[in-house]
Amino acid sequence: MPEATDYIILPPFKNEGYINVSDPEIQRKMKEAFEKIEKESKEYDIIVAGKRIKTDRKIRSINPSNPEEVVGIVSKADKEIVDTAIEKAWKVFEYWKNLPVEKRVEPFLRAAKIMRERRYELDATMIMEVGKNWLEADADLAEAIDFLEFYAREAVRYASPQPVVRIPTENNELVYIPLGVGAVIPPWNFPAAIMAGMTTAAAITGNCVILKPASDSPVIAAKFVEILHEAGLPEGVVNYVPGSGGEIGDYIVQHPKIRFISFTGSKEVGLRINELAAKHQPGQLWIKRVVLEMGGKDAVVVDETADLDAAAEGCVASAFGFQGQKCSAGSRIIAVKEIYDELLEKVVERTKKIKIGDVRDPENWLGPVVNQYAERKILSYIEIGSTEGRIVHGGKKVKSLPGYFIEPTIIADVDRNVRVAQEEIFGPVTAFIRADDFDDAMAIANGTEYGLTGALYTRKRERIETAKRVFHVGNLYFNRKCTGALVGVHPFGGFNMSGTDSKAGGRDYLLLFLQAKSISEKINL
Repeated sequence: MPEATDYIILPPFKNEGYINVSDPEIQRKMKEAFEKIEKESKEYDIIVAGKRIKTDRKIRSINPSNPEEVVGIVSKADKEIVDTAIEKAWKVFEYWKNLPVEKRVEPFLRAAKIMRERRYELDATMIMEVGKNWLEADADLAEAIDFLEFYAREAVRYASPQPVVRIPTENNELVYIPLGVGAVIPPWNFPAAIMAGMTTAAAITGNCVILKPASDSPVIAAKFVEILHEAGLPEGVVNYVPGSGGEIGDYIVQHPKIRFISFTGSKEVGLRINELAAKHQPGQLWIKRVVLEMGGKDAVVVDETADLDAAAEGCVASAFGFQGQKCSAGSRIIAVKEIYDELLEKVVERTKKIKIGDVRDPENWLGPVVNQYAERKILSYIEIGSTEGRIVHGGKKVKSLPGYFIEPTIIADVDRNVRVAQEEIFGPVTAFIRADDFDDAMAIANGTEYGLTGALYTRKRERIETAKRVFHVGNLYFNRKCTGALVGVHPFGGFNMSGTDSKAGGRDYLLLFLQAKSISEKINL
């Protein structure tokens, strides 16, 4: 392998491509991957400073397409294990923080290579663990690889000499140093991409990490940590500490020796983390840094000049991709009154063609929601929506399938202020809202407590320019869907209750895990 610095400079960063799910050879490899996962050992241990720990209490990761199937059984950590992990991580930090950046990035670049080699196994793991279809799973993995590659380059950039104003009487420099030991708490819905991205950003900058994976996707996280160790990451830099949020989540966040918390998940949990982390604990030497990515109530806005066929395709992809279980999902479709009925008809027509079923079959585009709790919550929102609007498609559980399948649901004629237009549902449900005109559509789009993503379909240049100024979201798209941000291309993060606008996959992101130190030396003239 070439030196890390050479690798980073040449070639420049390029986004990872996706597999062709219709290719017979790809299908053969995926079939082998499913068979491998079904046969492999399903037990996964806690990993603290390289030591594997088994506990009696377990997390059972099940296949939401068929809840009778167990994907993996993972040992649960308790508070004592958390204490041990944090103590050992601080000891490793003293070594890791002083390692030259070209050495720090090497394991992550090797890990990216290993992930490419194990692509089908990792894709299949996500398909079985959280119910992603083949393309969604591979896009998730490609994004994870992108994060490793992109953040490696960014780590070298931040470790390079930084520009400061020169004066004749002093030598001055600005250097970025890591924070310490922090907690990474990722979500289940991007179980490789967001988990790997958050972990890599924290560790590659010289910090050590307590990784508490989501309880619905602990297996893919365990495999990622194993890959990091296979790639040569020193033991104790990333510690795999699964467990329930109620038992160890709050404890980790409040721990006086946790320097930072990086979280992606719901608004409610994010606000709780923010509140707990803000309270100073005895023995705590710092103000904790908190990085939050939370929910969304994202809108696809369509005006009377738009290409309605393209808009309808974008609406369906935004609303129902991965069963609407994305914080960026288009859960509101706002159409001006002139084209409202025509667009609704086109969206319903396309939605009827969606194939639903076990996503191990590449023909099935819409899979299950992640668990029984999510299923109940989404169905309860659909019931609410039936009183707040008119269900024109879907609205029911798919009882003919064994998993947590819900029909893609469109609720028409929804008022902008009702619950299904304001609250994050996180499922295959979208609300159609009628706007008087473009200005009214912008007001409706901005009329929630969130501000993550949004899309506008229009042929009018002046409306695009207006939306750039007034559409208050962190990621704004024109004449395309509101999901599918690419690392380096669309730095991702939102406003208001959507989080701290961290811009994952952008040039500012690593600053969240660094602190700047200004150094000055007087010159004797």
